Amino acid sequence: MKKFLQMLLGWLVVLPAWAVVGMPPAPPAVEARAWMLLDVSSGQVLASGNTDQKLEPASLTKLMTAYVVFDALRSGRLRSEQTLVVSNAATGAEGARMFARAGQEIAVDDLLMALVVQSANDAALTLAEGVAGSEEAFVGMMNAQAKKLGLVSTRFRNATGHSHPEHYSTARDMTRLANWLIHSFPQQYRRYYGQREFTFNGVTQQNRNRLLWLDPQVDGIKTGHTRAAGYSLIASAERGGRRLIATVMGARSGADRGMYAQKLLNYGFLETESLRYYRAGQAVTRVPVYKGNSSEIGIGFLRDFSLTTQKGVASRIKAQIVTRQPYVAPLKRGQVMGTLRLTLDGETVGDYPLVALNDVPVAGWFRRFWDGLRLLWK
Repeated sequence: MKKFLQMLLGWLVVLPAWAVVGMPPAPPAVEARAWMLLDVSSGQVLASGNTDQKLEPASLTKLMTAYVVFDALRSGRLRSEQTLVVSNAATGAEGARMFARAGQEIAVDDLLMALVVQSANDAALTLAEGVAGSEEAFVGMMNAQAKKLGLVSTRFRNATGHSHPEHYSTARDMTRLANWLIHSFPQQYRRYYGQREFTFNGVTQQNRNRLLWLDPQVDGIKTGHTRAAGYSLIASAERGGRRLIATVMGARSGADRGMYAQKLLNYGFLETESLRYYRAGQAVTRVPVYKGNSSEIGIGFLRDFSLTTQKGVASRIKAQIVTRQPYVAPLKRGQVMGTLRLTLDGETVGDYPLVALNDVPVAGWFRRFWDGLRLLWK
């Protein structure tokens, strides 16, 4: 699992905005403290501003709160039908609430719905206490998870997003967290994040993500607001099998955060396209191997390889494979074996590592001896 996470992290590390191939029109202006538009399939950033500035995440924090709870559900430490008892501390939470009563037993499923749809702080604290015994212990789990996911500029001090001088994140980290959540928990994402409203104890509250009403392709993901943080929104949409994530942090109003997120999404879908060039595990080419129990090995990508370009330029992109032979066993799956060089109108637009698609152990003594002689003539 650790190796898988390390591999996936390499693909989820987003590229700079100029990595979009071609010359698409300039992205829309965004009046906010920070913003980012990510193409999930290629990992490329299509637009950005102040992405590494540390800011208050406000209720965007609850993305990590939900992530830790989803992980507890996946591991079996928690069950969705299980009930948790609401504490006095939870009922005393300020800000958005589901209006739970102290001593009330509420199903984890309802608490998650209130956490995501209503941004309920009493639900966040009840879940935190149910998973870890206390909010403090749960925050430790949040920070450990942030480190595991590579969120290097993020630190949590509570499970709700209340203002604290040592509670911060960045547009880059929040976008990556949203990407991780969608990728790691697709069923939970579909169940909770596209809901427009939730009713509990006879009180119906609407999701503050207004794009769920305005754009049928938007299916999440989270809003945030405090007086100090301003208005924030991470919105994700899928059109034609392509997913984009737009993050706006520190806008002046709830209307502004929605408007700018929508503009970013529209820009990405209308002005760029993402094409898959190779499937995961597909051999881009095969190269000879010496002193191994196989005479050749396929090299390619361990994950689908996609590239985001300006619309209409994909047909002008050419590929060149660069290898550094000879290759001598043993070889390990994932070992870098060469480079896929892409050019547009003769200009290099990117070099992408090609890796071994399987292991090649060392051969027996005769094969090693024979290949040793062959190498003398190379």
